[in-house]
Amino acid sequence: MFEKVREGVGKVIDKITVKELSEKELDGILWELQLVLLQNDVSLRVAEKITQSLKEKLVGGRVKRFSDVRGMVRATLREAVLDVLGSGGKIDLVKLVEEKRKTGEPFTMVFLGVNGTGKTLSVAKVARFLQKRGFSCVLAAADTFRAGSIEQLEKHAKALGVKCIKQSYRSDAAAVAWDAVEHARARHINAVLVDTAGRMQTDKNLLDEMKKIVRVVNPDLKVFVGDALTGNDAVEQAERFNEEVGIDGIILTKVDADVKGGAALSVTYATGKPIMFIGVGQSYDDLEKFDPEWFAERIV
Repeated sequence: MFEKVREGVGKVIDKITVKELSEKELDGILWELQLVLLQNDVSLRVAEKITQSLKEKLVGGRVKRFSDVRGMVRATLREAVLDVLGSGGKIDLVKLVEEKRKTGEPFTMVFLGVNGTGKTLSVAKVARFLQKRGFSCVLAAADTFRAGSIEQLEKHAKALGVKCIKQSYRSDAAAVAWDAVEHARARHINAVLVDTAGRMQTDKNLLDEMKKIVRVVNPDLKVFVGDALTGNDAVEQAERFNEEVGIDGIILTKVDADVKGGAALSVTYATGKPIMFIGVGQSYDDLEKFDPEWFAERIV
């Protein structure tokens, strides 16, 4: 996980041998670091921000004799990475659902993203996450577009022991989502998780359908699901969804297979929204709360 970016960053840091870090001495190193970041799916804006932050903190910095220069640079780089990741804030899903439960109303989440990112499986994973913390859930099969999508969600619901609200293919997706909310409200179910049609961010008709779902159910959270392996494509998708409907949080899937790691940095910085969870496998329990400290340690 993140092997390439960690190796690349490590090689750059290991070239630092001077005791006084002048601007001239740093320029070449920082340029090489920027290239390493770009090659590992970190967007240009983020790569520039990180290297500029390093430059501001290190230019002219004098290191005491026998001190660990590389350790100091690593610590500064780690701080810069955490600064980027912290730009999106933080979402405590358990706290939010608990607060909504106290009102007697169901907590509603709508999951958004393009085909192939693992969105439907992520819906099931979040349901398992909430179940393990004592919350009841219902799933809404609001993807009435893709063949097999309803059956796929039904299979997950059966495995989890929860209800799946559905209608026929080509039916009104917003109506499915509304039915699920009403079902939860009538039966005092704590959370409604709405699966939507995977769509390209340029598909106007499906984007309009997504907007309708959001208008109808007024969700508590709109969650973008992106594939970490697609790198900057995931960033562009997240930006477009955020522009069109306004996302609240992010789930990055397939992080266990991601040797680069740049998507996590870039998607947070581009949208100003936090990564809530990362997918690290195919089982329902392979969902982890995203920890910026952990990520920074893996990169640096």
